[in-house]
Amino acid sequence: MKDLGALMKQAQAMQEKLQEAQARLAETTADGVAGAGMVKLTLKGSGALISVTIDPDLLKEGEGEVLGDLLIAAHADAKKKLDAAQTEAMQAIAGPFGGLPGFA
Repeated sequence: MKDLGALMKQAQAMQEKLQEAQARLAETTADGVAGAGMVKLTLKGSGALISVTIDPDLLKEGEGEVLGDLLIAAHADAKKKLDAAQTEAMQAIAGPFGGLPGFA
């Protein structure tokens, strides 16, 4: 029974670490860039878009399609970085359980 108590304490500690990591990840930001820096955007860990910077040359008539493509590419870049940060954080928490299904 003593082992069960220790196991429960470990599970509780892991849950606390997971909650802390989720809170940190929600505040994490990732910048996405496309078109050699002509479009830049920032995503929060929740996926919310919080800023967009567009080179004025892309706001000229006839550049709409290019601008749309660059926004999509910059978003994909930022999302990839957020996903990597989340995976890294979860692997750090999962520790020895990292290879088991349901753990990172």
